[in-house]
Amino acid sequence: MEWKYNEEDLIKIPKEMEGFVYLITNLTNNKKYVGKKHFWTRQKDRKTGRRKKKESDWRKYLSSCDELKVDIKNLGEDKFIKEILYLCPHKKSMSYYETYEQFNRNVLISEDYYNTNIEGKYFSTEIDRIYSLVEHCDKSKVLSNIFCIKNLSLI
Repeated sequence: MEWKYNEEDLIKIPKEMEGFVYLITNLTNNKKYVGKKHFWTRQKDRKTGRRKKKESDWRKYLSSCDELKVDIKNLGEDKFIKEILYLCPHKKSMSYYETYEQFNRNVLISEDYYNTNIEGKYFSTEIDRIYSLVEHCDKSKVLSNIFCIKNLSLI
């Protein structure tokens, strides 16, 4: 199972890119996962103390989501599509586009997604608490606007 970008296999890391935001789709039930992955790891050299950059495990990477990993193991990798949504030149853009996609897709309130949290701050288990604090609020409008939640200081 290769990573697809613009419907073609991504073989070579594009020049000056830090990582990507991705979508993994389960073809048996159309359930999806939105995440991000770095192309590079940085480790300190024991002798020199300098940081060395080396390619990460991005080619074989399946996700950090345990439920998704279990489904891939049980159903087989051929039942999933790994798509790259955005190639990102820095860590900040990776975080921005991952968060943007997760809120836009309403991953926390939709049963169509494996995601259970966004940024490790917003959890699917706390969605009802958020809405109970916001009067006359449409769930999809609140979740698609991260600034609305942050400005209300609910979390």
